[in-house]
Parts: sequence; C-alpha cells; structure tokens
Amino acid sequence: MRTDEKRLRPAERPTTRDLPRMSRTRVWLFGSTLAVYVAIVVGVLTTSKLVTLDWQVMLWRPYKQWPQIHAFLDYFVVLGQRGPTAVMVLAWLGWRAWRYRTLHPLLVLGTSLLLLNITVGAVKYGLGRLGPHYATTVGSAEMFAGGDIFPSGHTANAVVTWGVLAYLATTPRARRLGSVVSALLALGVGATTVYLGTHWVSDVLLGWAAGLLILLALPWFEPAMARAEEFLVLAWARLRSGAGASGVTVRPAVGPVLVSQRTATGTAGGPADGLAGTVTGAGAGSDEDGKLPRETVGAGARGATTATAAAATGPASVATATGPHAPGRPPTGRNERTPLTPVGSRRPPVERPGRPATPLAHQQVRGRGIAG
Repeated sequence: MRTDEKRLRPAERPTTRDLPRMSRTRVWLFGSTLAVYVAIVVGVLTTSKLVTLDWQVMLWRPYKQWPQIHAFLDYFVVLGQRGPTAVMVLAWLGWRAWRYRTLHPLLVLGTSLLLLNITVGAVKYGLGRLGPHYATTVGSAEMFAGGDIFPSGHTANAVVTWGVLAYLATTPRARRLGSVVSALLALGVGATTVYLGTHWVSDVLLGWAAGLLILLALPWFEPAMARAEEFLVLAWARLRSGAGASGVTVRPAVGPVLVSQRTATGTAGGPADGLAGTVTGAGAGSDEDGKLPRETVGAGARGATTATAAAATGPASVATATGPHAPGRPPTGRNERTPLTPVGSRRPPVERPGRPATPLAHQQVRGRGIAG
C-alpha cells in the first residue's frame, strides 16, 4: 500500500527549513571574496600584470592548441547561458516546491537571478570592456570602450544557477555533493569561455567572484523571501475564497418600465388586463372618468407599487399586482416579458350599443303573412 511515508524518504524529508545562516565564517568568506573582487577590478583598471596575462593567453589561442575538443566545448558552454540553465533548474525546483508545498525554492532562484542581473549587468555596462575578438590595442585593458564583457556573465551565471541547488539541498551530504558538482561546472564553463576566446582570464576570475558573492549573501535575504512567501500564500487563499463566493449571479440593472393602472369592472382583485405590473380593483386611486394616469417607475420601485396596490384594493389584489411572475422571481424588463394577451389598444374599454340583429329570411316571410 502506497502512503506518504513511503513516498518521502526519511533522509530527504525536511522537518524544518535547515538553510545556511549568515554565520561568522560565512561573513568572513563574503568579506574575503569582496576584497578579491575589488582587487581584480583595480588590477584591470590600472593595466597591471593581470592585463598582461590576459593578452598572453589570448595570443596563445587555446582553441588552436586543442582543436579536437572544440565541438564538444561549443555545447558545454551552454551550461553557463542564463536561459537554458534557468529553465532546467526551474523545472527541478518547481517539482520540489510542489512536493513540499512551499514557494521557497522558487523564491530563492528568483532572488539570486535578480541579484545576478543587477550586480553583474551594472558592472558590465559601467566599465564597458571589449572582448578579445574586438580588442584594438595590444596590451591595453580595453576599458570604457562600449563593451559588455567584464565580468563574464556565463561564469557568474554558472556559479549562481548551479550553486542554488547546493544551497537548497535538504541534507548535509546532498549539500556537499551539490557544492562540488556546481563548482566543477562553474570552473568548466569559465575555462571554456577562455578556450573559445570570448573572454579574458580576468573576466572569468571576476565572474567567479561575482557569483560567489551572491550565493554567500543569500541568507541576508531570507527574511524578505519569507515575507514574500507569506504574502503570496495569503493572496492565493483570498483569490480562491473570492472565486468560490462569486457563485451568486449579479443581475444587470433593469431600466424604467411603464406600469399602467386601470379600473376594471367587477369586484376587487378581478382578472388582469394582460399587462405586467397592472393593479386592478374598483376605485383604487381612480379619477372621475375612471382612468388612472400611467406612472414611470424603476426596477427598485416594484415593492412600493405592490404595497400601494395592497393598501388600496385589499389582500386579494396583491397576487394580481405582482404580475405574471412567480414569487421570488427577479424583475425583468419590458422587452423580456411575455404578454398574456395580444398587444392591442391601451385605451380603456368603452361600452358601445350593439346593432340590432338582422332577421332571417324565413322569419321575414312569416311576418309578412303571405296568403296561400
């Protein structure tokens, strides 16, 4: 029999969210990596020995030294591109989020990619360094020339994207294994960009430092991610509750309709004349000529019309005043009503003297008394 206990292994089932905290060691690593980051930027800006190393490796042209691995590395470098790697990691983290019923993995990935785009993108376009294929002067740093190559985006993206998997590992063993695998992938992607000649060595070094800074700084953003998760969960619950409560159909407003009151012959509460909303009864607000003026009322005045008719003609006419609608039926417009009788003249019926009947032929003959 399959149960939840069998589906979740004890070693993989997180009882509590045991994630890296900003410990003293982590703060020390963050400070050391930041110092290396600044040193690399200063070394390139001052055209130091680091720039000389860049040119030596570029002129050596590694892709010509080992051409047999060129085809493989053209595909391997895709593991550092932001689009494909984000899709692969998002698929895995999305499944983990659904399994453990939490948005935390997705929020960590989104936060890390947002920090990556802001920090790396700002430095890229701010320094404007040209790549090896577009360099113009040998030995120059090629800074502030309109480029976008420093630091290496492929390298930084590989560090962050694959490092997030190690950051979100639920067991110490999985975290150590994920750290080793992500480090090897990041090192391989950075070295591949140097091999292909798309980046300087200093670009790759700065990309490694930039990605590591983002991973080390993630625990500082955990409170904000927790608040975002709580907000999203509450918003989703309100949306679902609102959708469930919206089962009541909202009826559109009905425009004003004409309610005609007529005085019919007979007792109070006699038959209606076929018009919806007609109040009948002897002497119910009639004038001297027996005619009542038409009154224009809205959809909300239906109850008032019924109450007036009941007060004037008695309880027996209330059912007639409500028209052809059943009790509890919402009011409808005049164009939606079905007339009970063919629509004819709206003038009150007038009693006219009938014509005398014409005698038949055999009656006329007998009256004349024809002799036989």
